[in-house]
Amino acid sequence: MNQANIVMLTGCASGIGRRLAEALIARGHVVIATDINLEKLQEQARARRWSERSAGSPDRIWLRRLDVRDGAAWEGVLADVVATFGGIDVLMNVAGYIRPGWVHELDSEDVHRHLDINAKGVILGTQAAARQMVEQRRGHIINFASMAALAPIPGLALYSASKYAVRAFSLAAAEELRPHGVFVTVICPDAVRTPMFERQKEFEEAALTFSAPRVFTVEEISDIVLNRVLRRRPREVFIPRRRGWLARFVDLFPGAASLLVPIFRWRGRTRQARWRDDES
Repeated sequence: MNQANIVMLTGCASGIGRRLAEALIARGHVVIATDINLEKLQEQARARRWSERSAGSPDRIWLRRLDVRDGAAWEGVLADVVATFGGIDVLMNVAGYIRPGWVHELDSEDVHRHLDINAKGVILGTQAAARQMVEQRRGHIINFASMAALAPIPGLALYSASKYAVRAFSLAAAEELRPHGVFVTVICPDAVRTPMFERQKEFEEAALTFSAPRVFTVEEISDIVLNRVLRRRPREVFIPRRRGWLARFVDLFPGAASLLVPIFRWRGRTRQARWRDDES
């Protein structure tokens, strides 16, 4: 993706979404940055000088409120984008939600939030963008899943379920849309230092999140997306690749989890405690 493109993203008030929006703005693309919290998104755009980074073209940056759970809202924002710019080149579904907890202790609202934001939000966004992209015979949809989409994580059962759904849907959609000139990529990153990651530090149930050999930065994820994913348009990306294949192995042999989980949980608790200590 070397020329200027029209790129829409969700979850841009913080984390990976914010970093991707900034990087795309700096590269001269038209960026439609959305978030359910428009006030926070606007504050971040001002504080981080997005208009100044846009090479003197602030009209190439749109800030919009979007509740990804609302299909009509998706259609409305995309209709405005198409009416103004004539189409859309890339959609990045980044917005997400996590609430660690044991299955028997979480309530129905936790179930709805995980599935509505993480799974339904991606599905509704992909559908809305795909309709336009199929008509224009080109486009690229990038959906963020997780390493939890490759192997279920005890303590994050609802999050795992929602991300499994994202991955399965994305791979199926990739097959359906490719004949129409539309590419779909699903990205499965390990732990990334975002507000969602920070939120897990106080939850014992989230110990496995911290078992990763390292925690990625949003800058690293953004670089992979901009320099690899947008250029090659692969169907699936594991970050890091080795950890992804380990997760696939556990998924192929679920019984192995009974042997591996206690080891990784012990490691995760140790590192989780270090993260908490570093903040104190």
